[in-house]
Amino acid sequence: MTPSARLSAAIDILADIIARRRPAGDAIKDWGLSHRFAGSGDRAALSGLIFDTLRRRASCAYVMGSEEPRALLLGMLATVRGLDVDAIAKLCDGARFAPAPLSEDERTRLASPSLEGAAPWVRGDYPQWLDGELKAMFGEERVAEAEALAARAPVDMRVNTLKAKPDEALAELAHLNPEPGQWSPLALRIPLGADGKQPPITSEPAFVKGGVEVQDEGSQIAAILAAPVPGSQVLDLCAGAGGKTLELAALMDNKGQLYAHDSDVRRLKPIHERLQRAGVRNVQIRAPRGAADVLSDLEGHMDLVLVDAPCTGTGTWRRNPDAKWRVRPGALAERTAEQAKILEQAVRYVKPGGRLAYVTCSLLNSENAGQIRALLEKHPDFSVVPSTEAVLALGSRGLALRQAALDLPEGLMLTPRRTGTDGFFISVLKRVA
Repeated sequence: MTPSARLSAAIDILADIIARRRPAGDAIKDWGLSHRFAGSGDRAALSGLIFDTLRRRASCAYVMGSEEPRALLLGMLATVRGLDVDAIAKLCDGARFAPAPLSEDERTRLASPSLEGAAPWVRGDYPQWLDGELKAMFGEERVAEAEALAARAPVDMRVNTLKAKPDEALAELAHLNPEPGQWSPLALRIPLGADGKQPPITSEPAFVKGGVEVQDEGSQIAAILAAPVPGSQVLDLCAGAGGKTLELAALMDNKGQLYAHDSDVRRLKPIHERLQRAGVRNVQIRAPRGAADVLSDLEGHMDLVLVDAPCTGTGTWRRNPDAKWRVRPGALAERTAEQAKILEQAVRYVKPGGRLAYVTCSLLNSENAGQIRALLEKHPDFSVVPSTEAVLALGSRGLALRQAALDLPEGLMLTPRRTGTDGFFISVLKRVA
């Protein structure tokens, strides 16, 4: 496909995404199935065009004075990729498979794109209804935080210490130019190039053999700060596909017992193959079985309960830029109610002297500190482990992380702007012995 044809196709796909409010990945996949002539390079280029546009949808619309898919993509070419009006005009020459020529208004806007006078949610590229939530969390820094959330995310990997050492994995993947993580001693990072194309990590022998897993460094930090002890009893209450379950098992050195549960058995499907590939032997999967209480025998016996709570995912907008335009106020209310219910359930399993780690990939106070404050009011036998103590699990890196992160009385907030990770809230609580 020519660059002009790719631009036309991207406009069509974006129109489908907006009209049907569907995930961008699904729309791109469906387009590829119905346009078999497009190669992998074409699909990668289309993904880059669409995701770059969704990251900056509000500011592109402001610059172009329109929410139409064509206007959004043209605005992205100018504001994100830095193309001048002549370069954009060459792509839009009206030839076969190319977009129609630029109008005079489009030329004028593309010649001098500016966000001067734009509202915070336009400059930060987030839904207007979230402005109050983000202002409550970050104040006047909310635009800068949101701008970092609108950038491309690097590829982060976690070295699986059950099968490899960090220096070994670094050497095996040297052809991809990985860098050691800044905070997690298990992290390797591959920055993306200007085209945003990601390397095929899951095809690498290091991945196939279980030596590395794809996992954001912030997610790795959350499991490390939970501090699972080898030989202890641990419950991963919202295990899902098992990303943190795998890390917990490695941190426990396959010793003790780790229970993996999720309320939806479908989310657990990938965990079986992942556990086998990673060489994990101390995990017992407790899948839901109708009305049966499959965790009743664990009540009051867990040294650690990890709640990786379902949330709005505002901290992952770098990786899922389309998601921020689909989230609605009603979804936030649903998530906070669900989180409160899960936390109340989690309390049952923590033994006296045990710990509860609450983690979200959200930046919103109502999903984070607000939930912890509510929990402490109901259960005064719990207290927050001070961040000065929690970060000791990271060794010498812990103090630097605490200084970089947003240190709240209820826990630590990681953000792309502050820590270079996805957005994560991490709170560790301890029950009175």
